[in-house]
Amino acid sequence: MKSKKVLAWHFCENNMKLGYSDARKIIPGETLSVNPKTLELCGHGLHASIKPSDALYYAPGVIICRVELSGEILTATDKLCAEHRKVLWMADAEYCLHEFAVWCARGVLPLFEAQHPEDNRPRLAIEAKELWLLDKISYNELDAARDARYAAGAAWAAAGDARYAAGAARYAAGAACAAWDAACAAACAARAASYAAGNAVNAAASYAAKDAAWNAQNKQLEKMLLELKDLAL
Repeated sequence: MKSKKVLAWHFCENNMKLGYSDARKIIPGETLSVNPKTLELCGHGLHASIKPSDALYYAPGVIICRVELSGEILTATDKLCAEHRKVLWMADAEYCLHEFAVWCARGVLPLFEAQHPEDNRPRLAIEAKELWLLDKISYNELDAARDARYAAGAAWAAAGDARYAAGAARYAAGAACAAWDAACAAACAARAASYAAGNAVNAAASYAAKDAAWNAQNKQLEKMLLELKDLAL
């Protein structure tokens, strides 16, 4: 059925073209359309998500698009599939996504350190990524920190409920070489952080804690992405 215009978020390929067999160029201000009779969630159509963190989990690249959906629209829990999608503005979000991954990991680091005060590997991994973002260490030095992160993986996996907090640190510290990895790292760090928040409380409150963490992440990511509007491509 026809829907009102909906504002949403969409990450596109780094070449700024539609994926799969449709290679049309995505141009800010222009509207792309598909046949409404062929709309299928995860199958065919012009997709986007209301929440930026949901869009992040489907990101094939680091180009963020603020979009307006219209026409026929199919709705799922974390995505929409539309007949028309207009890009209002788009920007390169690679650096922003690295920062967001670190923000997620920093937020749950105390959960890990409360249970394992003697283990500073997650903190060191996060600090290495922060230094890399500031151009204070080289990629090779960050790569060494990433190797240490993997070497410590077994120990962190055995850390009980705190393993998610450690996982957020691992994801945030890595993924520096490929642009797609920035989106992957941010998405994984966010998911790990939300699970860490949930597992830090009793079972009855865990879902509420995860939802609260997820909402906080969406609020933060949306704030960071909106700041990119001034750097629109």
